[in-house]
Amino acid sequence: MQLIRNCARNLLKQRLLCELRVSSIYYSTSDDARAKLSLAKGYRPKQVEEAYWLREKEKANLPKPGEHCRRGSYRMLLPPPNVTGNLHLGHALMATVQDVIARQRRQLGYDVEWIPGTDHAGIATQVVVERTIAASTGQTRQELGRTAFLEHIWKWKAAKGLGIVEDLRQLGCTLSWEQEYFTMDDQQAVAVNVAFERLFDEGLIQRRNSLVNWSVTLRSAISDIEVDLVEIKEPTEFPIPGYEHPVLFGRMFDFAYRVVDGETQPDGNEEEIVVSTTRPETILGDVAVAVHPLDPRYSKYRNRDEVRLKHPFRDDTIPLIFDMGVDKDFGTGAVKITPAHDKFDFELAGRHNLELRPVFTDDGLIVDTYPEFKDKPRFDARNMIVDRLDELDLLREVRAHTMQLPICSRSRDVIEYMIVPQWFLKTKTMAEAALSELYSGRLQIMPPNFELEWDRWLQDSRDWCISRQLWWGHQVPAYQATDSKGETHWVAALNSKLAHEKATELLGTSNFTLTQDTDVLDTWFSSSLLPFSVAGWPDERYKDKYPLDIMQTGHDILFFWVARMMMMGLKLTGKAPFNHVLLNGIVCDAQGRKMSKSLGNIVAPQQVVQGASLNSLKALLQESCDAGVIKPQELKTSTAGMVKMFPKGIQECGTDALRFTLLSHNIKNHFINFDVDACHTNKLFLNKIWQAMRFTLGSAESLGVRLQDFETMQGVQLSMWDQWIVGRLAETLSICSECYNNYNFHMATAALKHFFYQNLCDVYIETTKSNIANRTAAGYVHVGTLTACLSWGIQAMSPFTPFVASELLQHLPLNIELKLSQYRDPKLEAEVSEIVQICQNVRQLKSRNQISKRHAPQLCLFAQNPESEDILRRHLPQIQVLTRCVGVELELLNETSEFAKKLNLFSTAGALCSFGLSLNEDFQITEEKRQEMQDANARKLQKLVNELQKYRMRMDNDAFQLIVDNATRTHFENRIKELEAEILSLRPLAQ
Repeated sequence: MQLIRNCARNLLKQRLLCELRVSSIYYSTSDDARAKLSLAKGYRPKQVEEAYWLREKEKANLPKPGEHCRRGSYRMLLPPPNVTGNLHLGHALMATVQDVIARQRRQLGYDVEWIPGTDHAGIATQVVVERTIAASTGQTRQELGRTAFLEHIWKWKAAKGLGIVEDLRQLGCTLSWEQEYFTMDDQQAVAVNVAFERLFDEGLIQRRNSLVNWSVTLRSAISDIEVDLVEIKEPTEFPIPGYEHPVLFGRMFDFAYRVVDGETQPDGNEEEIVVSTTRPETILGDVAVAVHPLDPRYSKYRNRDEVRLKHPFRDDTIPLIFDMGVDKDFGTGAVKITPAHDKFDFELAGRHNLELRPVFTDDGLIVDTYPEFKDKPRFDARNMIVDRLDELDLLREVRAHTMQLPICSRSRDVIEYMIVPQWFLKTKTMAEAALSELYSGRLQIMPPNFELEWDRWLQDSRDWCISRQLWWGHQVPAYQATDSKGETHWVAALNSKLAHEKATELLGTSNFTLTQDTDVLDTWFSSSLLPFSVAGWPDERYKDKYPLDIMQTGHDILFFWVARMMMMGLKLTGKAPFNHVLLNGIVCDAQGRKMSKSLGNIVAPQQVVQGASLNSLKALLQESCDAGVIKPQELKTSTAGMVKMFPKGIQECGTDALRFTLLSHNIKNHFINFDVDACHTNKLFLNKIWQAMRFTLGSAESLGVRLQDFETMQGVQLSMWDQWIVGRLAETLSICSECYNNYNFHMATAALKHFFYQNLCDVYIETTKSNIANRTAAGYVHVGTLTACLSWGIQAMSPFTPFVASELLQHLPLNIELKLSQYRDPKLEAEVSEIVQICQNVRQLKSRNQISKRHAPQLCLFAQNPESEDILRRHLPQIQVLTRCVGVELELLNETSEFAKKLNLFSTAGALCSFGLSLNEDFQITEEKRQEMQDANARKLQKLVNELQKYRMRMDNDAFQLIVDNATRTHFENRIKELEAEILSLRPLAQ
């Protein structure tokens, strides 16, 4: 046999179609040991994964793939999961995408550095730990004190960090664990402080009073990404932290400002201007009323030198001003201006030099400037103010109104826009530099539609508020020096000693007190440095591992993280941190809903991998509630949603099925709908491959050969079906190679699934069984062909399913010489495809009519013409096997063919032939059944006629003929011929 034991092992070289390099897939098992390996009767994920980790331990002392690297390094950074819990499916998607990239790059000969780490997640972690402490001890962080509270957080981080690392390992992620980091470790702390100091000294970081998103519950500024805009379409009550009863939102309040020295109206009332607001509690801070200068309702005021309005709660007046930014169509066209608590008003006040009058303290109480409402909670004050307006005869109307309510995603409190002293980073010039990377073509964003988002964000880039009023995070390395006159100056330094030296030089004296700011930095600030800080920056050694080759993450943090990494990288290193950005969508449930506690549709990767009973799912929710992670009022709705989603719990799917399912979606889509049932289906698919491996091993044993003896397919005489399956393998590997390059992983998984499921298992293996059982020469060739297909196919799939691939590849030779390009035969592929389609049509007819083996079905094929007859005759043995009939007859379709006399059931199967089935006396066809068959054929005929009409209309269209290429024209012409032939043969059957 030419297949067996070629003395010189030929390795697959670059000239061949497949680009896989498999020297990185190695095992400690010897050839003799492999021969004794057994394969379980079925695929059991848990046992397979346990065996994988045992082999990993055995491989620990073998040479690392990087030591034999041929192509250089390839660097990636795992977006660091927050230390607020275990991995969720969004993390699992990103980690799997990057692991597939890493594994495929190693196969191509790269030394991959994939850096793992975790993020301290300032606000998120502090909130979760506060809730946990409150649930277990009843204490607040203020009662504990800063030092004790931070000790609790570090313990939390240690426990959760280990859990995240374990989750990533169990997911099969091949990360460079020796380079693991935490965003608050010593190296990162140095990088953060140096970055702040350099930017401060350059004048890019400044401290000033400005409007920020303020969380009253957290008593901290928060970023836009932590603000959820809740759409309210009608008056709705919301539970607000700190309030005993829910607060009603979704109402518009119209009230009047009376004009000072205004004209008396015909009805005797004073002249007034009515304004509308959804936030009457902010009336206390109004400093003006604004109208559009072209609004005819207020044109009479344009000629006055000044128009003043009486403030209802202050002993002063405010001006009426004109501004082009006012929306004439909103309400009365007159809007109140409260610049200390509204973004639009803040900008307008800057244009008109208006004062800023704060209304609330940082904990949401009315400031003492307004004695009547002093120290009242803001929403209690709202009701009091509305009542007073009514008493003053200034309230005109209260009506329902749609609105967007800004909610803090961490505390679920309503956001206040407040003027608070904060640290701001000027980003204008940095944003321009990041934009130039895109405009120049040096930066590529995939999918490219997010280039518009990049442009929009950075064109409108505003100063970045980088400080937070928290206890958990990098403390701002800024020190306030107060001299003997009480004047203060700020300096930035790595520590208090250096800060003292800087302040002494700045003030020219050492007679001052020095105090470090108690605020911490925004988590996004530290994470924006990661591409170079994890490489050792500010030490010059970072240049050896910078920049990254790709940045892959979710599209929802394109600006908050990716753009900021680009800005900081360019500013602090002079070089872009990456040139390729790959963005994935947000993982939703099977119905396309975002995963949330209220819906009870949150699924953890380990629940999919290991399976989970409904009771265990409920118990986990209860644990989260007891620990304070979710609130008691959320537990009921979460449990109800969980029961609805998973009434029988979650079946065990295994890690490989989870990975394969995640990447069976187009990761570039905006949303990715994850279905647990699809994951279980993919587990069954992997079992199908497992059974194919068992069949091949058993076949080799029955023929007295070892799979390891198959080293080359060169010079072997293959049958048409052998050539066909190797051609399908070649196409599959070609698709995989292309999909790796453009990151269309879903197309690779689809190609692999189609190859293994439909081509190899359902078709080719079935056609080999007779020859293998009869120990013919063709049987040996079939086993060699199967070995090659399984070896190269499983290697191509191994980045997606590393555990099962590792198990199965132990039984296979890894480098069977196979010049795939020579097996690509489009004509043969089309021919076999038609044969397979015929067989599927026959089996469908049998299935619809419940025909089984006991009916001894005899298949009769009626070829359309002599050419079709020749084609069909070449494949009669395979047709018999694939249709599961006891015999096959073939004749040319002509006037003498009598369908009704010979057959019980009949139909067409494409352009090549019609077919019928002869059955024994066990099958009784009634007149009703016969009529159903004729009706089905009539419907099929009408469908074919309609399709033919559409093709002909396109071909007869002059515009179509002008724009169509030759390949499409040929496809249309061939399809018309096929349809005409099938219609011709179907007409007699449908009458």
